[in-house]
Amino acid sequence: MVETHARRTVAIFDLGGVLLRWNPRFLYRKLFNGDEAAVERFLATVCTEEWNERQDAGRSFAEATQELLPRHAGQLELIEAFGKRFGEMIPGAIDGSVEVLREVKARGVPVYAITNWSAETFPPQRERFPFLSWFDGIVVSGVEGVIKPDPRIFRILFERHRVAPETAVFIDDVAANADAASALGIHGIHFRDPEQLRRELAAVGILDGR
Repeated sequence: MVETHARRTVAIFDLGGVLLRWNPRFLYRKLFNGDEAAVERFLATVCTEEWNERQDAGRSFAEATQELLPRHAGQLELIEAFGKRFGEMIPGAIDGSVEVLREVKARGVPVYAITNWSAETFPPQRERFPFLSWFDGIVVSGVEGVIKPDPRIFRILFERHRVAPETAVFIDDVAANADAASALGIHGIHFRDPEQLRRELAAVGILDGR
């Protein structure tokens, strides 16, 4: 990722994995009565990461379910639960990160988000978590039809909100997404924990050092 000590003036956050605790296992452990092997088998062979990414890229859950039925008809309820009970995959916020966001916002720094998220399942969570209203703009992949790390999703934010890449930092828990941002001139931060994030934002002038 780009190393720079230049002061940045705009902060762009990923949501799941940075500000929100998201993992399908939170739901499927309940549905499989705690059988970890069954959960992992289901997520590796039925509702896979690649399958879910297509919803993040704009496909409806109805279409996604129909795709799986010829091979997994006996698991219809489990497949449908991915969309219908999506909120149960998010047990809560990552409180330390939300506090960092609060501090960034309090300093008058413009804050935006770019998230790989289905257009169907994002709106209920936007209502559920009040801090999602703090953003000056959120780019949702399922609405735009393109997912990170595709550079087009970053350019959508640049153009829509008149953000110059060289003024911005981007925080994501997936290293490839942070690297993609860096390739466009943004200062990419690979998120690991809230205190590491605080230090890195202080290093580029978004927050004061402690």
